[in-house]
Amino acid sequence: VQLQASGGGLVLPGGSLRLSCAASGSIDGINGMGWYRQAPGKQRELVAIIYSGGSTNVADSAKGRFTISRDNAENTIYLQMNSLKPEDTATYYCYAENIYAGGTYYFTLWGQGTLVTVSS
Repeated sequence: VQLQASGGGLVLPGGSLRLSCAASGSIDGINGMGWYRQAPGKQRELVAIIYSGGSTNVADSAKGRFTISRDNAENTIYLQMNSLKPEDTATYYCYAENIYAGGTYYFTLWGQGTLVTVSS
């Protein structure tokens, strides 16, 4: 099972980006999928997570600006980021928890990071 993230890049302050993360493999089910981010010199922090039933947990710093959504059939999540600020600059990591795939249980999985840079 792998998580493949995409969609990062350079954007002007106030701009928007959409990140995607797709889980691949013989997946039977994934409970939570989401995004963490890590800025240089800072600890990794939760941005948003969405559960298979549709409930979400969004960091205060992202509320009102970022929207997380999920396509359960495709095991894919999206993070729509609007009104981006320079302080949103970070490497964003896709994350999944409580995964059942091919008869194996995975507590957590991480994808590779995708860099988001908000700068003029």
